[in-house]
Amino acid sequence: MTGEINIYGVLFPPLLVWLAIALAITGLLRWALRQLGAYRFIWHQPLFDACLLVIVTGLVSWGVG
Repeated sequence: MTGEINIYGVLFPPLLVWLAIALAITGLLRWALRQLGAYRFIWHQPLFDACLLVIVTGLVSWGVG
């Protein structure tokens, strides 16, 4: 997928749109992990959250493209 994405006349790069989608999915995953108590087993929560965002962004870009 090349080129810009047109949203109401404003052109956005595809990575920015994919990142916004991945941020929403990551927020849901973080909420689910917190409810399940999985963060008790994670050593460095901010680093884990950053890695989770990178992985989900890659999966979103792979799924769209």
